[in-house]
Amino acid sequence: MSETKRWGIAAAGFLMQMALGAVYAWSVFRIPLSKQLHWTNSQVTLTFTICIFMVGFSSFFGGLWLNRKGPRVVALTAGLLYGLGVFLACFSANRLWWLYLSYGVIGGVGLGLGYIVPVAVLVKWFPDRRGMITGIAVAGFGGGALVTAPAAAALIQSVGVLRTFAVLGIAYLVVVMGMGSFMQSPPPGWKPAGWAPSAQQAAQRVERDYSFSAALKTWQWWALWLMLFLNASAGISLISQEAPMFGQIARVSAAAAAGMVGLVSIGNAVGRIFWAWISDAITRRWTFAVMFLAQFGLFWILPGLNSAGILTAVSFVILMCYGGGFGTMPAFAADYFGVKNIGPIYGLMTTAWSFASLFGPMLMARMTESTGSYARSLHLIAVVMALSLVMPILVRPPRAKA
Repeated sequence: MSETKRWGIAAAGFLMQMALGAVYAWSVFRIPLSKQLHWTNSQVTLTFTICIFMVGFSSFFGGLWLNRKGPRVVALTAGLLYGLGVFLACFSANRLWWLYLSYGVIGGVGLGLGYIVPVAVLVKWFPDRRGMITGIAVAGFGGGALVTAPAAAALIQSVGVLRTFAVLGIAYLVVVMGMGSFMQSPPPGWKPAGWAPSAQQAAQRVERDYSFSAALKTWQWWALWLMLFLNASAGISLISQEAPMFGQIARVSAAAAAGMVGLVSIGNAVGRIFWAWISDAITRRWTFAVMFLAQFGLFWILPGLNSAGILTAVSFVILMCYGGGFGTMPAFAADYFGVKNIGPIYGLMTTAWSFASLFGPMLMARMTESTGSYARSLHLIAVVMALSLVMPILVRPPRAKA
């Protein structure tokens, strides 16, 4: 019965994250908003930046609240705020500040509260498959744009960009609140019958549960934060500009670019499961090293590609690495600090995602506006990825008493 229950909760968590991950389809709205309301690339991109910035901080508070009141309350609140924020964005005509407040702030808070729930819940239900399940827990988030990008593009063509926000907001509210109602944690200390950690699993994990304050006193927490920040900065820069970038580099139509966004988003979802699964075999640290190395090469060659197929394939792998960071890091944090307080410990770690949303997308938008090309910003990201290799090589589990 427990086996069926935990996989049922995993399925609900996946669908909940898929609705939340629709935020990754934001680039589909960029050109229609700019054309209809005469806002610049940077002004529209800032909406996405604000939204993701709010996610990290609200994930932290969601983790604290989850420990006190349970995951279901947090999940239902998340669905209400996220759906409401997107819906209210339909009233943004000639009011840029309202778009920032509704989609950016209210929607972003709902996103963060919802994001941490399946992660914190499922890592406790699956001590035997920690890497794989954290990948599944956030794979839906990475794949949200697969459904949303083409659906949103079609809605924009038929009802307009502002009414599209209203339709999607209602859909998000129903799905997130519906799936969130299934979220619950197992009894303290629960584990599958007859299971014990292997020698390799034991070697990657600490023997105690760190408190939130104790975790923050270790250099390892800050090292993991920096690794997540660097990986997220690269991928989120690409995500924020996918549709117009594909149009410029491969010279495809807006509809074709939206389709490419949907295909590439599969990489975001697949990477969260694939790299998390790989990390159970080669360790979390070496998984990050491989992802940083791969992104260095791919970002460097990206601006020279003019084939839509090759451009989609390369972007797909980059988004696999981006998603892999989010799929692997919850297990990384649980290995180093235990699962008891993983909600606030990993919740605060997601502020790395928040700051990445400030650094990456805005830097790319401004560099593109000033140069008229994506080449310089993409090469800069490649160099950052090369330098990032030092972090996973150095990091080790905390062993001293905290």
